[in-house]
Amino acid sequence: MMASVLHKIRSFTETVAIIANVSGAFVLLALVVIMNMDVIARGVFHAPFRGVVELVIFALVLIVFLQLPDVVRTGRLTRSDGFPSLMRARTPRLGEGLERIIHAVSCGFMFMIVWTVWPEFTEAFESCHFFTPPEFGAQPTGAFWPDFKAALARCDYFGTPGIMTVPWWPARLAIVFGCVMAGLLFFFKAALGDPQPISDEHSEV
Repeated sequence: MMASVLHKIRSFTETVAIIANVSGAFVLLALVVIMNMDVIARGVFHAPFRGVVELVIFALVLIVFLQLPDVVRTGRLTRSDGFPSLMRARTPRLGEGLERIIHAVSCGFMFMIVWTVWPEFTEAFESCHFFTPPEFGAQPTGAFWPDFKAALARCDYFGTPGIMTVPWWPARLAIVFGCVMAGLLFFFKAALGDPQPISDEHSEV
């Protein structure tokens, strides 16, 4: 019964991981378009886009952590897997046990990252005062869009003032999301086994 429930939760988690991977791919596609447009603007019009460097750095965080869960799901997270592969070939039961231990340790590391980043996310999100009156500055007017823009301006930001600034909390939320999903997938691999065990034909170093 418990195994059946875990398999259902695992299936849902894997579906979310696939959707997140597709979302990361769209962010990557948008980034490629922006960078190519910047190259054309620089070369043809001598007018580069402002904030491209900041946008690239911010987008890379989103891409990495949106696609991380699906990388874990498919077993393509970069690692040295020579010894586990050898153990699987010679003693399959022992090799599978070693793999489960590795997945359990990986799960722990992912949730350690979540434990570290979550307070940073909440602090960055609360700095915007979306739902609470700010301690300083203009108070909410009751109009959604002006209050929303004012809240974004209060957020802890990444970037260069006067060129481009972006609130920090979406990037930290992406880190939390990606690590939670990756941790869950590692947990399922440790508890239920890996449906896609490492093999010579698709392992990465």
